[in-house]
Amino acid sequence: MKQNIHPTFYPEAQVICACGNTWTTGSTIPIIHTDVCSNCHPFYTGEQRIVDTEGQVDRFYKKLQARQQYLEEVESREAARTSPARPVAELDLGNRATEALTRAGISTVGQVLERLALGEQAMLSIEGFGRKSLADLKKRLRQFGYQLPEAAEEIKV
Repeated sequence: MKQNIHPTFYPEAQVICACGNTWTTGSTIPIIHTDVCSNCHPFYTGEQRIVDTEGQVDRFYKKLQARQQYLEEVESREAARTSPARPVAELDLGNRATEALTRAGISTVGQVLERLALGEQAMLSIEGFGRKSLADLKKRLRQFGYQLPEAAEEIKV
């Protein structure tokens, strides 16, 4: 065994717990401070408490809260995406179809859906709005996540 490389061993090292319990043991440190012992550990006492010395529980709750906020933001974005107040111009139907709808007094998606509920013929009766424009309109509405009325399902896109 090499000389002078081993730490000093204290056969009567004192262990002090945060709950106030003390005992002696052998160690290389003369005084040991600990957070939990067999007198106060939840496993031995049956007490329901969280022993969190490194902040792991707090970090977990922060991550959980961040996830909840993210899900709420996604839900609100999705609700805004399918809002009936969305302007028809945002559907990118093209100038001719958008102008034809504007001349007919239809400026929001909600108004388009009301008109589609009357049937496709109600949309085709708009001057300058033909079958291709109707097909493009229905396609864009589906892409944005809108539910089309049953009366508008005559032409499949």
